[in-house]
Amino acid sequence: MIKERLISLDVFRGFTILLMTIVNNPGSWATVYPPLLHSDWNGCTPTDLVFPFFIFIMGVAVSFAMPTKTFDSTTFNKIMVRSLRMFCLGVFFNFFGKIQLFGLEGIPLLIGRLIITIGVGYALMGSFNPKVKTYLAVTIFAVYLFLAYSGIEAYQDVRLPGVLQRIGIVYFIISLLYLKTTQKTQLIVASTILLGYWAIMTLIPVPGIGLANLEKGTNLASWIDSILLKDHVWAVTKTWDPEGILSTIPAIASGIIGLLIGQLLNRPLPKLEIAKRMGIAGIILIILALLWSIVFPLNKSLWTSSFVLYTSGLAILSLTLFYYVIDIANYKKWTKLFLIWGVNPMIVFFFSEIIPQGLEMIQFQNPEIPTEQINLQNYLYSFWIAPVFNNPMTASLAGALIYVTIWSFILGLFYKHKLIFKV
Repeated sequence: MIKERLISLDVFRGFTILLMTIVNNPGSWATVYPPLLHSDWNGCTPTDLVFPFFIFIMGVAVSFAMPTKTFDSTTFNKIMVRSLRMFCLGVFFNFFGKIQLFGLEGIPLLIGRLIITIGVGYALMGSFNPKVKTYLAVTIFAVYLFLAYSGIEAYQDVRLPGVLQRIGIVYFIISLLYLKTTQKTQLIVASTILLGYWAIMTLIPVPGIGLANLEKGTNLASWIDSILLKDHVWAVTKTWDPEGILSTIPAIASGIIGLLIGQLLNRPLPKLEIAKRMGIAGIILIILALLWSIVFPLNKSLWTSSFVLYTSGLAILSLTLFYYVIDIANYKKWTKLFLIWGVNPMIVFFFSEIIPQGLEMIQFQNPEIPTEQINLQNYLYSFWIAPVFNNPMTASLAGALIYVTIWSFILGLFYKHKLIFKV
C-alpha cells in the first residue's frame, strides 16, 4: 500500500533538486555568486542546505511510501536493494571519468563511456523483478570494489563516498528504524547520535595529531577517512572526504527528523494543527542549533550536530510553508515547474553528474588560441554566454539557468508522458 502523494513534498523536493542543479552547474566555477558556493569551513550558505534538505525529504517520504508497517524478508530485501542501487549510482559518477577501453581516446572513448553509462543507469533504475534487481545491484557493487582495490592504476584513487552513497546508507537505516521502532525510540536514537557525535568529535584525541579538534584535515573524522578509505576520497581534499565515514552517522539523525515529520503529516489531525506543530518544531530546532553552534559550529563537511538541527529546522519551516500554501490554502497554479523536477529527481541527479564530464571530453582547437585545445563546455560558455554579460558572476549564473531550462523541457516531456525513473 502506498499513500497518496503529498504535493507539497514533491514541490519541496523539486525546489531542492532545481537549486542543486543551479549550484552544481555554473557557467564558470571561477566566478560564482557567494551564496551559490559552499562555506569554506564553518558556517552555512544557501548551497549548504541542499544536501541536508534531500536527506530530510527522504525521511519524510519513507512514511508515505510505507504507511503500513509490515516488516518481513521481502520488505527488508526491497529496502536493502534500493539502498544499494542508490549507492551504486553515486559511485558510478566517480568511475565515469576513469573508465579506460582498449586504449581509446577522445570521442571514441566518450562514446564507450556513454554506452556503459546507459547500461549501468538502466540496470540501476530499470523496472525488473526483485530477484533481478538484487543480482544486478550486488554484481555492480562487487565490480566497483574489485576495480577500486585491484591495483589497476586507473582506479586506485577512485572516490568511493559521495552524496547518493550517503543518501543510500541513511535510507537503509531510517527505513528499518521506521518499521521496527516507535517514534519515541526514533527520537531517542536521533538525540543519542547527535550528543554522541559531539562527544566523539570534541573529546577523543586524534592519533598522530593530538587533542580533539574541529579543524580542516586534522579532526577525528578526517583521520578515520585517511585510515579506512586511504586514497579513495575526494580528490580536492586528498586525505579526507566531506561525505566520509564518521560524518555519515549524524546524517542519520537528519533522516530521522524527516521521518518524525513524515509521521506527523500522516496523523489524523486537522491540517492547520499539523502545520502549527511543524512550525513550532522548526523554530525550536533552529534556536537549539544556534545555541549549540557556540561550542560545536555549523559545519557541513563535518555534518556537526548543530548543522543537523539548523538545517532540519529550516527544512521543516520550508515544508511547512509549502504545506500551508499548497495543501491548506489550495494554491497550486504555480507548482508545475517544481512538480516536474520533484517527481523525477533521480534521472536529473544521475545525468547532471555525467553530462559535464562528457562535455569536457569533447575537445577541439581554441578559436582564439590556435595552439591550445578547448573543451565543448568551456567553448559554449566562453563564446556564447559570457560575452552577453558585463558581470562575470551574472554570466556564470546565466550558464546554470540555461542548463536548468534545458532540463526543465526534458522533465516536462517525461511528466507529460508519465515517465518516472526510480531506483
